[in-house]
Amino acid sequence: MPITQIAVSLNDIEESQLRAQGFRKDEVNLNKGAGGNNIHLWYKDESSGQSITRIQFSYTDDMAKGLSDAGYRKIDKNLNAGAGGACVYLWYYKGTTEADAAIRDLHVSTDATDEAQKVRFGWERLTCDLNQEAGGNWIYLWVKRETPVYISDVTATSTWTSDIDLLERGYTRMDDNTNKFVKNNRVYIWYLLSPDKRKAVRDLQVSTNEAEYHNIQQQGFTVVNMDLNKGTGRNEVFLWYRKDGNDPIKGMGIITDRAVKPYKEVGAGVLKMTHASSCSGSYTTFLCFYR
Repeated sequence: MPITQIAVSLNDIEESQLRAQGFRKDEVNLNKGAGGNNIHLWYKDESSGQSITRIQFSYTDDMAKGLSDAGYRKIDKNLNAGAGGACVYLWYYKGTTEADAAIRDLHVSTDATDEAQKVRFGWERLTCDLNQEAGGNWIYLWVKRETPVYISDVTATSTWTSDIDLLERGYTRMDDNTNKFVKNNRVYIWYLLSPDKRKAVRDLQVSTNEAEYHNIQQQGFTVVNMDLNKGTGRNEVFLWYRKDGNDPIKGMGIITDRAVKPYKEVGAGVLKMTHASSCSGSYTTFLCFYR
């Protein structure tokens, strides 16, 4: 049955209240490894009522404004409560566009091996670490849809001006800034889902220098006209897609070094993308996709 309601508990009292209302609990603590409250996701799957079709997250005021203006509903419970880090909020939407396939199950992962198995069995990972800036485990929410969907378009933004338009048209924002630690030049990748396999993107590439740019261009790929390294002073990085050739792509996301090996082992494509650094450390980000 499709999921029609989502809730979040921050303590035992709220858990008891949600249990009494018939909600089902995901047992994974959304603050795992970071301290703070024991936070849990709850949901109801029902045969009646409008299905939830999209879930997004916010951890800045600008992200929240776009979601609110586009008609998303906010669960006003900070998913980092008591752990420090960014204030992360879950938003959901009940849509009727072609991109809005009903969600029928949820799963929370806490390690890369678990993530890779979800890829293997056709789950869609939502690209936001729920321990954002709080340390601890890398926590991700996964959704399973009622019907198969495929990525039909990809784009990227570096300002908030087009968020409402993209959200209203059914796009999903990958809620992980490709410019880690460069807060004044946030770049987000977006994708559009469709049940129509004929519209699907079938291959993705990333160029990180001029030679790669021209090589991928000559292979007939279309560039997403946004430097994923914008404002960093490093090499320009571009995402490319093509709609001919391979099997259709069902999902995509951003991962770090820790997840590369298990993702590759289940057959996901992994493309080196950007390198992020700050006084607290550095790591490389990769674009992953799966068919």
